[in-house]
Amino acid sequence: MYPPSDDSYFFAEFLKKYFSNLKDKNISYLDMGSGSGILAETAKKAGIRDILATDINSHSVKHVKALGIKAITSNLFSKIPKSKKFDLITFNAPYLPESKYDKLPDTSGGKEGDEVSLKFLKQAKKHLNPNGKIFLLISSQTPIKKIKKFNPSIVAKKKLFFEQILILKFSY
Repeated sequence: MYPPSDDSYFFAEFLKKYFSNLKDKNISYLDMGSGSGILAETAKKAGIRDILATDINSHSVKHVKALGIKAITSNLFSKIPKSKKFDLITFNAPYLPESKYDKLPDTSGGKEGDEVSLKFLKQAKKHLNPNGKIFLLISSQTPIKKIKKFNPSIVAKKKLFFEQILILKFSY
C-alpha cells in the first residue's frame, strides 16, 4: 500500500478546496489508485456520497473499505463496468521512471514514467460524464510530451526538493 507522502497531501489539499467550491455535492467520484484512501476520505469528509475507490493492491482496497468507502481491486478500469460514468476522476498516478531500484507498481509509472498515466487517460474518457473532470497528479520527472496530446491544463503545482509535482485537469 502506498502510504501518504508529499504528493498525496498536496492532492488532498487541492481536492478539499475543489470540493468546498462545489455548489452541488451530488456527484459521482472515482479515486483511481486510491492507496491509503486519502483522496477518497477527503471527498467523504467534504460530503460527497457516491465514491468508488480502486487500487491494484488488495491490501489498499481492504484498508479503504475499513474507512467506510466502497472500494474494489482493479488494474485501472479493468473491473469497472463500461457503462459506469463519473463526474470526477482523480489519479495520483505512479509517475517515476522505472529504475533498477524501484519497479513497484505504486511508484513506477513504467520504463519512461508516463506509461501508466497514458494508459489511464486513454481509458478514463469513456468513464466520464458530460462536463466531467479528470485530475491527474504527475511529477516533473514524468515525460509530459505524450500527456500533452490529451490537452491538459495545469491547475496546481508544488516545488519539492528534487522535483515539482503538478495536478493536471482534463475536460472533454
